Amino acid sequence: MTRRRELLTAAALLPWGAHAGPVLHVGPARAVKSLAAAAQQARDGTLIEVDAGDYMADAAAWPQQDLTLRAVGGRVRLIAAGAHTQGKGLFVTTGRRQRIEGFDFIGATVPDRNGAGIRLEAGSLTLVGCSFRDNENGVLTANDDSIELDVVDCDFGPILPREGKTHNVYVGSIKRLAVTGSYFHHGLHGHLLKSRAALNHILYNRLSDEIGGRASYELEFPNGGVAIVMGNLIMQSSTTENSHVISFGVEGARWPRQRLVLVHNTLVDQKASGGIWLRVTPAQTEVMLANNLLVGSPKLAADGYWTRKANFSADWDEFVRAARDDFRLAPGSPLRGKAQDMGEAEGLRLSASREYRHPHTSVALSGPARHPGAFQT
Repeated sequence: MTRRRELLTAAALLPWGAHAGPVLHVGPARAVKSLAAAAQQARDGTLIEVDAGDYMADAAAWPQQDLTLRAVGGRVRLIAAGAHTQGKGLFVTTGRRQRIEGFDFIGATVPDRNGAGIRLEAGSLTLVGCSFRDNENGVLTANDDSIELDVVDCDFGPILPREGKTHNVYVGSIKRLAVTGSYFHHGLHGHLLKSRAALNHILYNRLSDEIGGRASYELEFPNGGVAIVMGNLIMQSSTTENSHVISFGVEGARWPRQRLVLVHNTLVDQKASGGIWLRVTPAQTEVMLANNLLVGSPKLAADGYWTRKANFSADWDEFVRAARDDFRLAPGSPLRGKAQDMGEAEGLRLSASREYRHPHTSVALSGPARHPGAFQT
């Protein structure tokens, strides 16, 4: 079972092989010139190869199963220019096993001010190497406990200035969320990443509101569930709109299991008056905090029923160049080599096997993680 779960988690990191189904080519010089037209022609199992370039006001709904949309020859930039589909966003997806690679979603707005680059309404979706900029929301999902979402090497931010609680990613009450190698930044009012999913794997990402960002939480699981948060740089800006960095379960436990595992992360607080690292309810939540580095003035909660091991407060000068967001431990830091083995949880080894690499990817480590924090090399 452990090996199977490791393989499933790694599957989204791998490129797909040869495609056996129909292929549809889209571009200004092609017979099919728009994504909206492609959405009408595509069948289950279609690979849609889209020539790089700007596609203006080209919104579409995708109900097909086993569908792949792939940018060819560079980036595919979808610029909303006021267009949307179903009053929800640039793309609305409802098919199982869909995959989108190399697309930029820009400027999605809708009349109710809750527009998204992608609205995932049903099915399952994998995003690889996509970016979301100047949207009211980056990705927004429905509440459906059969939905699954995988996000690999994507970029979310900045959020378009709007009234209301817009989020870089807002995941509803779905079955599973996995996010790897992605960058969340420059939020506004809402959260960088908010998930109500039953199972969450948040691995090897950077969630940092950046200078001028005004996000609320950097990471929130409002209905709890099971959350494995490993290998992330999570950084609260000085202009945050909420003193808490990570929040779990504060809107009530929806799922039967409540567990938060926070390991091998580097948590940075830039708030002058000091923030709060972690807020957890209900009291029976199982919490593990291990091998984390804490940079800034807040203290980590000391609830007696939590498992806490090898968490260290670190001064700014412990790192190679923290002023430039280089949070690798300096060669002479006494914190090097102090990570402890935490075994596994939910079928995953709790020792980092990759690390985030800016601007939005992750790379495999050559050996076991030895240092606390998100960065080993």
